[in-house]
Amino acid sequence: MTRSATRPRRATEAGRFALIALALFLALAPVAYGFLLSLRPYSAVVQAPLDLIPSFDQIDLTGYTTALLDPDQGGFGLGRFVLNSLVVAISTVALSVVVSILGAYAAARLRFWGRGAVSGLILAVYLFPGIVLSVPLFVLLARAGLTGSLLGLFLVYVAATVPVSIYMMRNYFEALPESVEEAAIIDGASLPRMLRSVVLPIALPGVVATAVYVFMIAWNEYFYALLFLVEDRSLWTAPLGISQLADFNVPVTVLLSGSILVTLPVILLFFVAQRYLVEGLTTGADK
Repeated sequence: MTRSATRPRRATEAGRFALIALALFLALAPVAYGFLLSLRPYSAVVQAPLDLIPSFDQIDLTGYTTALLDPDQGGFGLGRFVLNSLVVAISTVALSVVVSILGAYAAARLRFWGRGAVSGLILAVYLFPGIVLSVPLFVLLARAGLTGSLLGLFLVYVAATVPVSIYMMRNYFEALPESVEEAAIIDGASLPRMLRSVVLPIALPGVVATAVYVFMIAWNEYFYALLFLVEDRSLWTAPLGISQLADFNVPVTVLLSGSILVTLPVILLFFVAQRYLVEGLTTGADK
């Protein structure tokens, strides 16, 4: 390759690198700035909000402790809200993924009358806005005596996430080679054993990617949590707790500390499942 031909290529690579660096800076700079402010005392932030790097003796974690502690201890109770969100989100992921695996495999492999209509209906249910479903869901939970409980919110989240989970995992199952399943059947494996021992290990990246997506939905959801839990503060989830920190009377360091604490579980989950996410997000497109 001649020198004149390599110059446009190097210019393209340099421009691409500069664009990626700019995008990373725009995405990470506000988060880094908020994190640095959360480590400083409120008085220091008010006096010099643009001092980015606090000195070692200036580091103050009062904002984090104030956000986490219960109101009777002088805090805002975010620790309890985070625990409530973890319970609901993890439970939602567990049940939604189990149900979706069975439904997605049936939609991808089994041949039955109305198969195409069922697949379209699954996606159509997910496209309904939450505010349209809020009244029917509230009536159903009220009749079942589950309003104002984490169990009722958990059932709502499962109902809301199963359609999109089935739709996502169906693409992963359809991308798997049927010859592997046929070989397992010839070897005498039953359908449950084939699904457990053959299909799921191959489709694990797709299952993990779907589980992470479901966790994010359940973790960040605000509307249904406000609708069903607003009367009982002890049952609030993390999004409801963060909304109370947006009050003008709350120090900005406490607000930033609470926001970072609520973001940490999602960041840690992404780091743990990073390898599966990269594989899972591309598997469904291979077909």
